[in-house]
Amino acid sequence: MRRSMRAAIAAMTLAWAAAGCSSAVQGAAAAPAPAPEWHALLGTGSMDQWRGYRDEADTAWHVANGVLTKSGPASDIITRMPYRNFELDFDWKISTGGNSGVFYRATEEYDHVYWSGPEFQLLDDANAPDGQSRLTAAGSDYAVYPSPAGFVKPADQWNTARIVVNGNHVEHWLNGHEMVSYDLRSPDWTARVAGSKFAAWPDYGLAPAGYIGIQGDHPGTLSLRNMRIRELP
Repeated sequence: MRRSMRAAIAAMTLAWAAAGCSSAVQGAAAAPAPAPEWHALLGTGSMDQWRGYRDEADTAWHVANGVLTKSGPASDIITRMPYRNFELDFDWKISTGGNSGVFYRATEEYDHVYWSGPEFQLLDDANAPDGQSRLTAAGSDYAVYPSPAGFVKPADQWNTARIVVNGNHVEHWLNGHEMVSYDLRSPDWTARVAGSKFAAWPDYGLAPAGYIGIQGDHPGTLSLRNMRIRELP
């Protein structure tokens, strides 16, 4: 074999090897990042990841066998850690006529948690007064975005909820159905807030990160279980 031919073959071999290495590197770079881990927010017998809003003490909440319950009016509670972007899953049930909610990206700058944090409404639609309007019914972004009817279960039956907050995008899910999808700070959201009672609090819904909260100041029994969260990039 002539030297020129051997040189050409060697050059081609090096080129193929380089291309293969480049593809391998590109493939490795394109590999998906591992999914974020889920973290339980309810232990089997303690509320060590929760505290009262503005540290207000309240013994009306208790955890037993992984279920968080309050049986009457109680203070609002919040997580000890703030969260920015996340998925939150939980099961909930409420007594006849019951009314509660889960807040997100809430701060403690105001007297009440609902003055800063948007709310996923937890409600017995059939018997609670707020069930007469879809703006305040189960699964709604309370008083801002309405939820469709027909997906919440009757009082004292377990529902499954999911809240996704990623950047400005928010989703509410109830029993496997998307109830609400909206974007914080969008012109539509801004106009809706301006036309609601939340217009009285200029920082409502604007915090880039905040606490998960649970409303306790309404009568009735509320129970939550299987509450877990995973933070998003």
